[in-house]
Formats: sequence, structure tokens, C-alpha cells
Amino acid sequence: MQLDLNLLAALDALLEEGSVAGAADRLHVTAPAMSRSLGRIRRTTGDQILVRTGRTMTPTPYALAVREQVHDLLRQVQGVLAPSRELDLATLERTFTLRWHDALVALSGPALLAAVREQAPGVRLRFIAESSIDTPELRRGEVDLAANADRPTAPEIRADRVAETQHVIVVRRGHPLTRVKTVTAARYAAAEHITVSRRGRLGNIIDDALARLDLTRRVVATAPTERAALEFVRASDLLVTAPESTVRSAATDLGLVLLPLPLDLPPAPAYLSWHQRYDTDPAHIWLRDLARTALTSAMRGQGQTAR
Repeated sequence: MQLDLNLLAALDALLEEGSVAGAADRLHVTAPAMSRSLGRIRRTTGDQILVRTGRTMTPTPYALAVREQVHDLLRQVQGVLAPSRELDLATLERTFTLRWHDALVALSGPALLAAVREQAPGVRLRFIAESSIDTPELRRGEVDLAANADRPTAPEIRADRVAETQHVIVVRRGHPLTRVKTVTAARYAAAEHITVSRRGRLGNIIDDALARLDLTRRVVATAPTERAALEFVRASDLLVTAPESTVRSAATDLGLVLLPLPLDLPPAPAYLSWHQRYDTDPAHIWLRDLARTALTSAMRGQGQTAR
């Protein structure tokens, strides 16, 4: 059976107005067009719907019985096909799952949560750790927002480059590099390094930059998070190279020193990513705006030229 939703709107108007002319005016169609719609409704339902009694038309018992149901169905259809884009934050109850790089959670997560709680107290945020392997949670709808340094490659995943920051060297106070006038690329390469990689990778773009200068470095360890790498740095002569914005606060807390990196590296980006299914979701748009503001403000506020 093929259904024409236009008939539902016509039936609702006919039952509300009680006449073909009134229903036609309500739906901004001609009276003959509404009369044809009534004929189709009668053939579909097997009921007369409206019958003439003198100069007026009276709904049949069937029409009276389904009037409220028809009205409710039409409202439901309109809600599906033309959903309201108004967002009532005061009554919004929803849990968002965010898979963010741990440094970005520490840097901007508190500001994001504070903004969410102030505007929509019924909203909860689930920050979950990044995986050591590529995962499809964004595509499956299990993660609402991702934030890290990687631009997604899947065409259905949206991505905004919300901020960027320069790389710096982090060492302990008294490290040999703090006692030289200039940290050259050769001195930098000669030091012992620890890298940050949740996948345990020993090499990265730094090694490519050094290779172009005919230099190599010795990486003695990897750590899964920046905070863990800083603990190694604090207790040894190891150095770690990391994005300035995400590492500055923790380095300061640990009494570590930031030095300029003597290599020509592109800035480290921060991408905010989500699945295209949420492009027009009002609540998701609201959260994206808050997350974008929190990330941008935090990275710009922390990003200062290393001394």
C-alpha cells in the first residue's frame, strides 16, 4: 500500500474545519484540489469522512473516532520531517562521549566542563582515553567528539583545525642544555631523548628533520603520555620534545625548563572531529562551539615563546 502523507494533512484539515472550502483555505490549495483529496481519502479508508446535512457537512462516526489520532500523527510526522532546531539548555539531558588526547583533556577539559555545567546542568561529559590503535567509534556513534593532532581521513568524518602550537624542548633544571648559550641542532641531537607515543613508536617527524641535517638522535624510551614522559625528564638528563601549549603547565608544576627547538618543524595542530550525522544536531553544535572555544583559548593562552 502506497501512502501519501499529503492525505494525512488534508484529512486533519477537513476534520478540523468541517468543510472542503475551509480545509482548502487552511492548506492554501484550491477547493477542487481539496475535493479530490477528500475523494482519495474516502477510497483509501472506505468511509465518507464528511457527509452533507443541509448546508453543512458532518463528520462520520469513524471520522470523529480518528480525529485526535490523525492530529497526533500529523504532529509526529512534522516533527520527523521538520524537526525543531530550538534548544532548551536548561532542560537538556544528554551524555556526550569525548575521546581526546590526554594533554588536551588536562589543558581545556576543566574549562569545557565548567561552561557545560553553567549552561546545561543536565548534560554529562564522558572523557575516555585514546586507544593505541585506530578505532571506528566516531563512525559507529560511540564517540561524539574527538580531539587530537590527527586529521581524520574518512570522508564522513568532519574536522576543524581549532588551534596550533610550536614544539619545544623540555628538560630538568641544571640539564647540560640549560648551561649553553645556544641549543644547536647538533647539541640537541647528541642528547638522550624520550618520545611520547601511545603506540610506542620510537621515531617521528623530528628524526626526519634531523636527517635532513645529516644528524641522528638516540631515543632511549617512549612513554604513552606527556605527563609520564615529564616524570622521566625530571629524574634524568633525558629530554622530551612536545607541543608548547599542552606541556607548559605540567612542566611548570614539575619545575622543568622549556627551551626553543633548533629545528624547522611545522606547528603541532589540534583537530576537533565528529561524524557528519551530527552536523545539524542542535545539542551537538552547541557542544562543538564550547569545545572549540575551550581548546582555542587554552592553547593560545599557554602558547608563549619559549625562553
